[in-house]
Formats: sequence, C-alpha cells, structure tokens
Amino acid sequence: MSTALSTHSVHSHNFLGAAHDANAKRTLWVVTLTVVMMVGEIAAGYITGSMALLADGFHMATHAGALGIAAAAYAFARKHSQSPAYSFGTGKVGDLGGFASALILGLISLGIGVESVIRLFEPSQVQFTMAILIAVIGLIVNIVSALLLSGGGHDHGHSHDHHAHGHAHGQDNNLRSAYVHVLADAVTSVMAIVALLAGRFLGWVWLDPLMGIVGALVIARWAWSLIKDTAAVLLDKTDEHVAEEIRALLDQASRLQITDLHVWRVGPQARAAIVS
Repeated sequence: MSTALSTHSVHSHNFLGAAHDANAKRTLWVVTLTVVMMVGEIAAGYITGSMALLADGFHMATHAGALGIAAAAYAFARKHSQSPAYSFGTGKVGDLGGFASALILGLISLGIGVESVIRLFEPSQVQFTMAILIAVIGLIVNIVSALLLSGGGHDHGHSHDHHAHGHAHGQDNNLRSAYVHVLADAVTSVMAIVALLAGRFLGWVWLDPLMGIVGALVIARWAWSLIKDTAAVLLDKTDEHVAEEIRALLDQASRLQITDLHVWRVGPQARAAIVS
C-alpha cells in the first residue's frame, strides 16, 4: 500500500510557491533592463568605434541570455502548472532553469579567467576613461537589478552545509540563479573600477587582469554552489533528517508500521512522499 503526501491539496499539482508570480515579474524587469543596457552599449560601440563598449555589450548578452532562461522557466512553470501531463507539477522547472543558468555562469567565469591570464602576460592598451565609464554604468545597472530581485528568497549564491535544509531546499533556485548573475556582474564591475583607477593614476596596469582572475574564481565558486544545489533537487536528493522528521510525524499520526519512505522536492517549500 502506497500513499502520496504533499503540503498541497491532493487535487492540485501547483507546487510553484507563493512568491512565484512576484519573482517572475522581478526577473522580467531585470531581463528588460539588461537587454536595454546591452543594446545601448553595442549601438554606442558601433557608433563610436569603441571595442571596449562592444566587448562589454556582448558580455552582457550572455547574462541577458541566462536571465532570459530564468524568465522563460517562470512562464513555462506557470503555464503548465495544472497540466495532467506533469504528474508532480512544474515546481522543479525553476531548478532546471537555475541549473542551466549556473552552467552559463561557469562558462562566463572560465572565459573571464582565460582572458585575464592572457592579458596578464600580454598586456594590451587600455582606454581608461572609457573603460571606467562603462564599468560605473554597469555597476549602477547591477545595483538596480539586485534591488529588483531582493526579497525573493535567494541566499547570495552560497549555502552552509550545517543548515542547508533552510536554504537549498526551501528557496527559489531560479530567482537565486538570476540574483547570482547580477551579483557576479556587480563584483566584476567593482573590481574593474578599482583596477582601472589604479592603472589610470598609479600605473598598475597589471592589477586589471589580476582582478579579473580573482573575480573569475569567485564567480566559479558561486556557479559551482548553484550547480550542486539545483542538481540535488533535479536528482531528487533529500537530506536524511528531512525523511526522519516526516517519518516521526507519520508515526505519531498513524499506528501503521512504515517499512519504506521516499521523499523528494516538487517545488519551492513543497515536498512529496511515497510511504509503504
């Protein structure tokens, strides 16, 4: 005999979480802001002939693509939330989007790292005034984006193993992926501003690629943390203490002996269980 349990009605397959629609709107606003900034930089680059503007514009295109994945995941999950084709709803679509975004973030960190190492050994001429202006504008955009995404249940791109159940298993990993992309871009902007100012006024041209390497390592760490957390959800991994808590609750509510228990996450703050 098997019984399926969840925190929702047995007739509902909607496991999207109470903040789903609000988080979707936040993400869509950030996508729009990023795309506008990207188009503006690319257009200005072509008009002025600035390779720095073009490079940063196309760099923002990768973030816009990743944020677009997050927005698409929200839309898909909402559209099919009641579809009988998805036996346990579409609550994990956000985790799939977060996983894809984390992979893109990892590739971005790799690209930044490789380019920084090359420039460390083969320095190129830097147009400091233009580059500083671009970095400042990018930082402003990222601060606004971070404010738009704040309050939606992210954890700044990291988790703590000793209480991971309070973060990785109850948060919206799709929003978290969007926030990490914005945060990563903000960190690189701050590092770039510091390095460019040092290069402009102190002649420390070596600091720019060095900051790039440090930034790449930080971003790679965030990407890896996000990959681990989203992959765990997609592979139905459940912490042992969660299963034990559910087993204890079932023991209190029923006199039947439980011989087998399977628990997995079906959405932010929602789990399902098969008990026999």
